[in-house]
Amino acid sequence: MTGKDKSVVLWSIQDHISGGSIVKQNKPGEGNDKTAEGPSVGPRGIFCGHEDTVEDVAFCPSSAQEFCSVGDDSCLILWDARVGTGPTIKVEKAHDADLHCVDWNPHDDNLILTGSADNTVRMFDRRNLTSNGVGSPIYKFEGHRAAVLCVQWSPDESSVFGSSAEDGLLNIWDYDKVGKKVERPSKSPSTPAGLFFQHAGHRDKVVDFHWNASDPWTVVSVSDDCDSTGGGGTLQIWRMSDLIYRPEEEVLAELEKFKSHTDYNIVEDKSQCGLEDKKYDSNQLNSMMGGRRFSLFPAH
Repeated sequence: MTGKDKSVVLWSIQDHISGGSIVKQNKPGEGNDKTAEGPSVGPRGIFCGHEDTVEDVAFCPSSAQEFCSVGDDSCLILWDARVGTGPTIKVEKAHDADLHCVDWNPHDDNLILTGSADNTVRMFDRRNLTSNGVGSPIYKFEGHRAAVLCVQWSPDESSVFGSSAEDGLLNIWDYDKVGKKVERPSKSPSTPAGLFFQHAGHRDKVVDFHWNASDPWTVVSVSDDCDSTGGGGTLQIWRMSDLIYRPEEEVLAELEKFKSHTDYNIVEDKSQCGLEDKKYDSNQLNSMMGGRRFSLFPAH
């Protein structure tokens, strides 16, 4: 749990199951002099090290005793409950502004993502977190035009993660694609390294999202639309086309198969058009159909 008191508080519901303490609580709708017994669980630890509001916490996938936190002090802190309530590692200036979110890679517990008000997502390796006393990320992902609010690793692909921001976009990244040359038309706009999909279906800031652990490549995302619509929010459940994330060779082979199937087999009112069962290119068909335009793959 995080908060404005600059601390991280560690809780376990197992403490209640195994016999938590009982405290007096007011019954709903009754006066202050009337109380009722209810369960209460004390914290396992209060961890202090941040100098401003703590914004987010993530557990290490391989240890329930290790976790990390980020805050408005621009710090990323790693903690280990087994060795005390002080920071294990404190990364100063992990970003150039407040940090809003953090997530730990479920496939590789050396990799940690952070998102910030400086509009960037940064990836850290916990084996080498700092350089010259400040944060030293492996890579800085730049694809948002406003503060990043949420980051989350894909549960299915170790190199894939998502980020959402106040610009209303939810970006899907693959750090394995960073540094790989992508062939694009000369006039096409440049794409940030590692970005391979962008969900732009929300009208305002995307405050949270989650991958579906049971349905690969399916995402639920939520936006706060108060500023743009005057109230309310939007929840969307969506899945990107598999043509986007499947291996390129596999996609090209499928498209070629589709092309071969649809290239020439157009049969429309043969008795009226005088078409035979043979191959025509698009110019021939357009001429025979009196100028009615068809959009086909070119004939071989």
